[in-house]
Amino acid sequence: MFGIRSIGTAMALVLAVPLPVVGQDAELAKIREEIRQMKDVYEQRIQALEKRLAEAEAKAGKAEQSAASAESAATAVANRGGENAFNPAISLVLQGTYARTSQDPNSFKITGFVPSGGEVAPPKRSFSLAETELVIAANIDPYFRGVAITSLAPEGGASVEEAYFQTLALPRGLTLKGGRFFSGIGYQNEQHQHVWDFQDAPLPYKAFLGKQLKQDGVQLKWIAPTDLFVELGAELSSGDKFPGSDRNKNGIGGSSIFGHIGGDIGASYAWRAGLSYLKASPQNRRYDDTESTGVGTITNSFTGGSKLWLADFVLKWAPNGNATITNFKLQGEYFRRREDGNLTFDTTRLTATPNLSGSFNSRQSGWYLQGVWQFMPHWRAGYRHDTLRYGTVNNGIVAGGAGPTAADFPLLANYSPSRNTLMFDWSPTEFSRIRLQLAKDKSRLGAADNQVFLQYIHSLGAHGAHRF
Repeated sequence: MFGIRSIGTAMALVLAVPLPVVGQDAELAKIREEIRQMKDVYEQRIQALEKRLAEAEAKAGKAEQSAASAESAATAVANRGGENAFNPAISLVLQGTYARTSQDPNSFKITGFVPSGGEVAPPKRSFSLAETELVIAANIDPYFRGVAITSLAPEGGASVEEAYFQTLALPRGLTLKGGRFFSGIGYQNEQHQHVWDFQDAPLPYKAFLGKQLKQDGVQLKWIAPTDLFVELGAELSSGDKFPGSDRNKNGIGGSSIFGHIGGDIGASYAWRAGLSYLKASPQNRRYDDTESTGVGTITNSFTGGSKLWLADFVLKWAPNGNATITNFKLQGEYFRRREDGNLTFDTTRLTATPNLSGSFNSRQSGWYLQGVWQFMPHWRAGYRHDTLRYGTVNNGIVAGGAGPTAADFPLLANYSPSRNTLMFDWSPTEFSRIRLQLAKDKSRLGAADNQVFLQYIHSLGAHGAHRF
């Protein structure tokens, strides 16, 4: 650019210097015209170059601003990416029931067995909303996975069903779980209600586990590296859930061990069997009973030891392993409980002889057996029989003759409940199910309950595979 300016300056000087007279004015005029034209051309080129320079400088400034904006945007995106790095699987399970019963669900009791305090009664009559489950799960890092399942109660409020971490990288087939979780004992206990084959839990689960045992603690599982499925597990917990109680003490309040084996029989059959043992140490485990006159409520409490043994078995059939068209599942579990300790009568001092204590021990059992047959795609039918055996119950307060008689403990009357249940359900997809259930429930002495339930179950969002 500066060379062009110098040429223009030189031409101007040339024009300023007088030319020698050559005798012809026309020649001078011609030279002057050529110089003027050259000057105009170079001036135009200079102006064009200056314009290009200004435009280039402007573009360079915009590019610098764009680069700064891009860097700022990239930083913002990176920050947002860090915030969105938590990308869990989320699902929601909707459930509801229409119920018709011949006995009042509010007065439901299992005669012959100490009340568990769990949600074991039938759903309320007419339409009712069952618990809604909100599930959030994700891998935390390469070493841990986290799961939180919240139950939204129909009446309002929420409670934590499960909230635990689980290891992903322990060696030799080991897995450690910690937090709140459903115990691995038995077969059905680990399953959430929306995957059960019937609307409610079998009677032994209601009587011995309060419908389902969930606990705060740790669980260690080991799966053997063999063709035969072999699983061993152990759990330590606070023991504050039935059959235990809140002891308000340091240390371990409950423990359990379990083992399962399973495998295939040809291409069409699969099976699993297991044994489990649960130990708890309840202290002042309270329950309400009806006062002998039928007017008031007596509160009693038990302190001692509770031991429960379980045996479970499942057999599944599907032709050549294809369960989409037709399949059959046979499932059963046997429970046996032993409790030894002391029973305190009328802890609230309603009778003339309150706070009487005496030895108490019981040996009781129960079992259920159910079969579910998918007879065509999307349609199933099932039958379940469940029963409880009263066994032997020794009440030292009554035996000692201190005042209260067997009539003061109506819930401990010698009675063995039973129930028969039929169900039919339709599942248009794996995310929806409509179920009709009919049952004759003889849980209460002298009061058979004829039950009709119509249930819906809908799963929204991520939907993990069901357990075997």
